[in-house]
Amino acid sequence: MTKAVFTTKSASSYDDLPEVRYHFPKTYLNQVERAVGDWIVYYEPRRSSNDPASRGGAQVYFATARLVRVAPDPTRADHFFAEVEDYLQFTRPVHFREGSHFYESGLEKPDGSTNKGAFGRAVRNLSDAEYDLIWAAGFGHIIGAEPRLRLAPDIPEAPLQPIPGFSEEGSKFIYDEPLEQDRRIIEQLTSRPFRDRAFAAAVKDAYLDTCAMCGVKIINGGGRSEVQAAHIRPVEHRGPDSVRNGMALSGTFHWMFDRGLISVDDDYRLLLAKDRLPDTIDRFLGGNERLLVPKRPDLRPHPKFLAWHRSNVFKG
Repeated sequence: MTKAVFTTKSASSYDDLPEVRYHFPKTYLNQVERAVGDWIVYYEPRRSSNDPASRGGAQVYFATARLVRVAPDPTRADHFFAEVEDYLQFTRPVHFREGSHFYESGLEKPDGSTNKGAFGRAVRNLSDAEYDLIWAAGFGHIIGAEPRLRLAPDIPEAPLQPIPGFSEEGSKFIYDEPLEQDRRIIEQLTSRPFRDRAFAAAVKDAYLDTCAMCGVKIINGGGRSEVQAAHIRPVEHRGPDSVRNGMALSGTFHWMFDRGLISVDDDYRLLLAKDRLPDTIDRFLGGNERLLVPKRPDLRPHPKFLAWHRSNVFKG
């Protein structure tokens, strides 16, 4: 087994749903099969679509997942699906190059420039050490290596702490304990407390610590926000820890959402089980009739997760 990088565009022509599957041509079958049973990292390229002139991609590693199997595409010859589980979005997107350090050594030429030929490959195998450095950068807030990167800069954060097993010399990152550190990382990635913290941080950042239904933002004296990170499709029903499967909700609206008293249509219109709610619900909503979604489309609730909630939870 070996780890891998999967490149996916926000407007891909492939049948990707990164939380569940990655669609790819036979060209990359060997690299993908080598990673079955191990962990992969998702990367967003510069181009946001297949149009050579398109731009807008963030050029960042943005999530990780465990690759569980590869299956042929029954409708498209010489294409396959890489099926994943344990998807988890980074709390900080990681640029492929920070300073003079390339997270993937294969992307760096001897003169320090970017190897565009290697960069052009949609699937690239990754060493444990390279994966672990991306993981540490992506979850720095969760493991105590850096403060939470909020879009509200007035909120105080804890001081920086060193990452166990890592040191820094100049702009180069030195990886100290590859086997043991990688083992500890995998243990955390499958730990529910770690995943809950990472999911909550990513969702709250996407929604600016504001309830997506009532629009209220409350920060206590310690800098902690009142909103909670709610799964649309619950984890116990195979819902992924993805921002697109989440919303920031105040405690009251989280309770109502989980009990099917309120839901969301595909156009983000709020749906109320009015025969089960008091008339005063309109005052709680503050006049909002639609969900307050993130500005970035790729962070908004995905229609498949919203449809699951309406079909399986909503009592309207």
